[in-house]
Amino acid sequence: MRPPPLLEIEGLTKHFPIRKGLIFSRTVGNVRAVDGVSFHLAAGETLALVGESGCGKSTTGRLALRLLEPTGGRIVFEGQDITQFGPQLMRPLRRRMQIVFQDPFASLHPRLTVGEILAEPLVLHGLASGKALAARVRDLLERVGLRGTHAARYPHEFSGGQRQRIGVARAISTNPALIVCDEPVSALDVSIQAQVVNLLQDLQAEFRLSYLFIAHDLAVVKHIADRIAVMYLGRLVEVADKTTLYQNPRHPYTQALLSAVPRPDPVKRQRAVLTGDVPSPAAPPPGCAFHPRCPFAAERCKLEAPALRQVAGREVACHRAEEIPEMPNLLSARIDDGARRRRLKILTRAAKDPTCAA
Repeated sequence: MRPPPLLEIEGLTKHFPIRKGLIFSRTVGNVRAVDGVSFHLAAGETLALVGESGCGKSTTGRLALRLLEPTGGRIVFEGQDITQFGPQLMRPLRRRMQIVFQDPFASLHPRLTVGEILAEPLVLHGLASGKALAARVRDLLERVGLRGTHAARYPHEFSGGQRQRIGVARAISTNPALIVCDEPVSALDVSIQAQVVNLLQDLQAEFRLSYLFIAHDLAVVKHIADRIAVMYLGRLVEVADKTTLYQNPRHPYTQALLSAVPRPDPVKRQRAVLTGDVPSPAAPPPGCAFHPRCPFAAERCKLEAPALRQVAGREVACHRAEEIPEMPNLLSARIDDGARRRRLKILTRAAKDPTCAA
């Protein structure tokens, strides 16, 4: 029997009111930042939430942690429905759910030393004091690849990658079960990104952590995620395990995202190019929110919003998912026949003439 999920989200919505007028302000509309999102996250699993900027990824992560109040839906964490929990009931749960922010500098208090930053959550939750507190801070720094003596330094004395390691150390300090990683590597250099991703994977294996990994870089997501949920204009459009989604995406938006990922090999490949702009979440189009940009949109798509349904081993919110042409292996090294023939000629010439460079 499969154990219950660590985190379960059902029909989660968040609408921000649009107000008009300085004195007698009135609500004239709503920004539908998150509009009926449902997913689950198992213990020890990494679920990546991906999509364009402004699609509601970060808002969803903050709602899951109850850092924002939801407009509707349910949030179930470790078997408890925490949707209506007040501050007093949420306080003991805070140590079990943490977050790593996108900006590694803005998320650290500039007037506190690193030791004070890491000690703060331990003191607030009564997890350590005195000599045990200092020892715990040193241990946290060493676990993320820093030295214990760094506890006396301030955040501005570290590089971006080191600051993000401090943010990770703070997140694991309370022994959480769930960590929301809100684009934790997008502000870092590519070489540093790999180090931070490897660190997160090592910590997950050691402490059996669950990650809700929010990102827009699908190349990074490929290395850390177990399952991927693709988000567009506040809604999930495709949810699948990593292998299934990367090998054969079924939603047109997922295909476009994957085909836009840069590749190091300069060969021709099939691209899914979208037209038009992303609609405003304050005035989403009727029916399927993606239909104004979808090359496969039909009349039904303009009238009826599709629900997530099972198609070929994944969940897809598309009326025509079975009819959309396949675009397999979008991130694999794929060489067209002409390039392959040219390469074969060069290798053959090199075999005959050792002075010829392949």
